[in-house]
Amino acid sequence: MCGRLNITDSAGVKALCEQLDIALWPAQGMQFARFVRPTQTVSIVFAQPTGSQAHGQPSNVRVMRNAVWWLLLEPDEQPDRLTFKPSRYTSFNTRYDKLNKPGSAGYRAYRQQRCIIPAHGFGETLVRGSQKYYHDLVPEPPTGLAMGGLYRQWQGVDEDGQATIEYSCSVVTLPPHQKLGAVHTKASPLILSTEDDSVQRWLDPTINEPARLDDLLVPRLRHSYLAQPVDKPSTYQSQGEAFSISKD
Repeated sequence: MCGRLNITDSAGVKALCEQLDIALWPAQGMQFARFVRPTQTVSIVFAQPTGSQAHGQPSNVRVMRNAVWWLLLEPDEQPDRLTFKPSRYTSFNTRYDKLNKPGSAGYRAYRQQRCIIPAHGFGETLVRGSQKYYHDLVPEPPTGLAMGGLYRQWQGVDEDGQATIEYSCSVVTLPPHQKLGAVHTKASPLILSTEDDSVQRWLDPTINEPARLDDLLVPRLRHSYLAQPVDKPSTYQSQGEAFSISKD
């Protein structure tokens, strides 16, 4: 489920980033691409502690960092540096039913390192027998999508012996939604919204009790979508008429 993202430099994505009130951006800029696959780089947004406010409560700012779309990384040691590469364990998505399983890849991140992946759209694959059907989905009317995800940080060393931080992430997936049955039947992505406070809650670092987020793990379409059949994910040539999927 959700094995490809559309992160084009669209007006909707720009508007979403403005709504997310991002204070710090990556030096190399936000990552844009029409066809993004797992293990490639995406831009994520999360809350980063910056100090203290009154009453000893931490203050936070929203920051954007570029991350590998694969939550689990492993060392890629070289003679003069320490970097990281995607683990052999598949982790571009994190299933909702693994979030509260101790020892799972997303257990700690769900409590402390939740993020948003801004996107223009996403792709789904429907398998029927030996046949695969591919669809690209974009919100209708056009807007940015706030994909709910998790992130992790990895401490590396550059060629000068200086400490570095690399980031990785995954998209949280939920049970299937009946309205998406024409494009995928096994799961649905967690897509939040700035309009109903779901984005704000997901990014709130003071929420570390999982039960307070249980309602967000119930499948819900916060946007309507235009689903376009395509020949295959990498070329995304239209195959037939697009159809609408209404929001809840």
